[in-house]
Amino acid sequence: MARGIKRNLNAKCAYKTVKIDLPWATGSLTDKTQKIPHNDITLSSSLSAKASDELPSTYVPGRNTLFISYAVSYAESINARTIFIGANAVDFSGYPDCRPRYYMAFDRLLKTLPGKIQIKAPLLKLSKEGIVRLAARLKVPLKYTWSCYGGGDDPCGVCDSCLFRAKGFAQAGIEDPA
Repeated sequence: MARGIKRNLNAKCAYKTVKIDLPWATGSLTDKTQKIPHNDITLSSSLSAKASDELPSTYVPGRNTLFISYAVSYAESINARTIFIGANAVDFSGYPDCRPRYYMAFDRLLKTLPGKIQIKAPLLKLSKEGIVRLAARLKVPLKYTWSCYGGGDDPCGVCDSCLFRAKGFAQAGIEDPA
C-alpha cells in the first residue's frame, strides 16, 4: 500500500518497509488455525459501549506498541520530530492500543528521549465517515488504502474492518474505490 500511495503522489520521500513476525500467535489475525470473525462487533456501537475489558479475537497484543517503537527508532535515526499513526478510537473493536489515553501515555514516555519526538494520531477521535470525508478532501488515493483482517492483496469485504470501512463510505456518500 505504501508503495502505491508513494507512486500515486509522486512523492520524493524515503520510506522503509519492515516485516514484523509475531511467532506467539494468540488471535485470529496471527493464528492461521483460527477463523477471522465476520460481524463480530456491532457497527452502531459507540466508543463507550466498546471500551470493555473483553478483547475480540482480532486483537494482536502489543501491535501498535511495536509499530510505534519501530517508528521511534527510525525517527531518532533520521532526526524526525513527529510520528503519525492512523489509530482510531471511535469505530474500533475495543483494542486497548486504540484509545486516546494510550497515545497520551506513549507521548509522555517519548518526552524522556533526547530527540523530542512526538506522536500524532489525527484520526483517533474521528468517525469512519469523518475519516473518509477528510481523506477525500485531502485527495488521498483511497484505492490504495484498507485494513482488511484477511491481510490479502484486496479487501475481503466481509470482515469487521471491511464493514466499518463500508459504513464510513456509505455515510459519507462516497464510493469506495478499493
